[in-house]
Amino acid sequence: MPVCEGCLSAPQPLEAEYFCAACRTPFQSRFPLDEQGRCALCRLGLRGFDAAYSFGAYEGVLRELIHLLKYGRVRSLAGPLGERLASALPLDQHFDVVAPVPLHWRRRLARGFNQAALLARAVARRYAAPVSRALKRRRRTSNQAGLSHAKRRANVSGAFVVRRPDRVRGRRVLLVDDVMTTGATASACAAALKRAGAAYVAVLTLARTDRRMFLPSLPVGPEVS
Repeated sequence: MPVCEGCLSAPQPLEAEYFCAACRTPFQSRFPLDEQGRCALCRLGLRGFDAAYSFGAYEGVLRELIHLLKYGRVRSLAGPLGERLASALPLDQHFDVVAPVPLHWRRRLARGFNQAALLARAVARRYAAPVSRALKRRRRTSNQAGLSHAKRRANVSGAFVVRRPDRVRGRRVLLVDDVMTTGATASACAAALKRAGAAYVAVLTLARTDRRMFLPSLPVGPEVS
């Protein structure tokens, strides 16, 4: 299924008045952020990754393009979408390994491919870093849609394992996925990579759900390791 150049060029980079300094969640005001610019989840240590970047908001044409790749099986979109994905990374960043978020084997078999792996290859080509299937989803998880953040974390807790720790030990790892919602899946993957010895884990997604809202500040608590 061909996609016109106009549709491919339509998605724009994510913009917001304020972003969390760590996970880059967009907000309409500074109210949910602390003095270091961190959101409640980051300052309470509920993120497993060190940084997160996304190209655009999960809406409009970008959402349709992701659905064409993911559900319409238009694999040719992985190249142009991967270019936009790579553009979201700051120029001063470098990584030793690019790792896609894995699908459970049953879901991968039904779909025929892992869209995160296709995007990871496109990013890796641009940054000349190897793609490693270091992560394995060892159990199938329920669909995250409609779950609260706490239930999303519980749903993916312990779902990922690093099959080859030697590939990530002491290295800077770029974790790639198509969409970030609350970051629960990315955090679970990053935690597994850190347990295997990864020195630094950043998350890169093509889109993230726009959760800009005026949220009450949560009390600052101890960091959770």
